[in-house]
Amino acid sequence: MKALWQAFSSDESGQGLVEYALIIALVAVGLIAILLVLRNSIGNVFNNAATQLNNAPANPYP
Repeated sequence: MKALWQAFSSDESGQGLVEYALIIALVAVGLIAILLVLRNSIGNVFNNAATQLNNAPANPYP
């Protein structure tokens, strides 16, 4: 039983995958938090761009 426990505790084959998953989850949570804080500013940028494109002249070369 002791040998089985030592073999199980020394096996680190899935450690890298778990670390990458935690990093990805942390980045995703950070991006969601940033987007929630800046959602009005981002919406204003896209609305201004849409307004400028809608008000653009149909024929820019007279």
